[in-house]
Amino acid sequence: MYLKKECIAMLLAGGQGSRLYDLTKKTAKPAVSFGGKYRIIDFPLSNCINSGIDTVGVLTQYQPLALNEYIGNGEPWDLDRTRGGLSVLPPYQGQNGSDWYKGTANAIYQNIEFINQYNPSNVLILSGDHIYRMDYSLMLRQHIKTDAACTVATITVPIEEASRFGICNTRSDGSIYEFEEKPKEPKNNQASMGIYIFKTKTLIDYLRIDEADETSANDFGKNVIPNLLHNGEKLFAYQFDGYWRDVGTIASLWESNMDLIAENPPMNLSDKSFRIYSRNTARPPQFIGSDATVENSMISEGCRIYGKVENSILSGGVVVEAGAEVYDSVIMEDVKIMSGARVYTSIVDADATISGGCTVGKAGADKNDITVIAKGTVVNTNVPEKA
Repeated sequence: MYLKKECIAMLLAGGQGSRLYDLTKKTAKPAVSFGGKYRIIDFPLSNCINSGIDTVGVLTQYQPLALNEYIGNGEPWDLDRTRGGLSVLPPYQGQNGSDWYKGTANAIYQNIEFINQYNPSNVLILSGDHIYRMDYSLMLRQHIKTDAACTVATITVPIEEASRFGICNTRSDGSIYEFEEKPKEPKNNQASMGIYIFKTKTLIDYLRIDEADETSANDFGKNVIPNLLHNGEKLFAYQFDGYWRDVGTIASLWESNMDLIAENPPMNLSDKSFRIYSRNTARPPQFIGSDATVENSMISEGCRIYGKVENSILSGGVVVEAGAEVYDSVIMEDVKIMSGARVYTSIVDADATISGGCTVGKAGADKNDITVIAKGTVVNTNVPEKA
């Protein structure tokens, strides 16, 4: 056992991400590209190191190859440590057998031994599919000050969207007296962000109780948090006021990319005081041709632009040939858009080719009509919206 740590993080990164459709057929959701340069998992990993948390267990399961290759030994996030650092934790065969992670709580339960070897006072539970910058040390400070068994990070959402989230009903001092998972008629709009800090003993005790319950869904929001409240444990909400986006759907992934090129972006990725780190493969500088037109867009390293790009995010290595046009779209790594092609309001996954003369998507479409082109696809004919 290592010397006692104040807090370690457990990052849940094994979800299938089925609502991202073709983008996650071959890739775990946390490994999906974002913002031209990043992967979704870059954000919680960067938050950890910026918050002074240097021990992170990453729990993988669905299509882990690309994710495992990407995070490697954690070096890009300064998590290549001899004591702690980054550890990949897939399901494994133990003495009493094993199973796929059955839910968020069961995933942590299967890794209790990993937690115990660091003997932490507290455990931070994170999700690998959110875009945000957050100093977890501030949440930890409140957690310790209030002597909470568990602290739940919350964010204010529009009341009409509150039924999509776990809702924390709180007293005036911030203590939680009720937790409602996706209520049909929410009492307020303080939504759980799926970020929790537990006292370690409390976490392990309740994970064991949950695992013994054959009727449980083995989920923190549905089972563990309500069980703590039922038993009178002290829970507090930590109010987060920054930018946060759950990018679990095509619409939300597209919207959060578009946020980066808004007139006043809600999240500043250029802030050097709280950097978002990534394992971005070295590429040559982007090239913008003399007849190219680029407006209100983010163009990553290695891109070669000869045509027209407006209101779009281009990941590394994208080629837009002369006479090709891209509007309101997210284009991932090494996509080729050939002369005469038109791309409107789409997300085009890596290594796809849009052949000359083809139109993908529909001009003027909104977030409900986003076209998605799967990784490696060669488009030889017109593709309507929501393909």
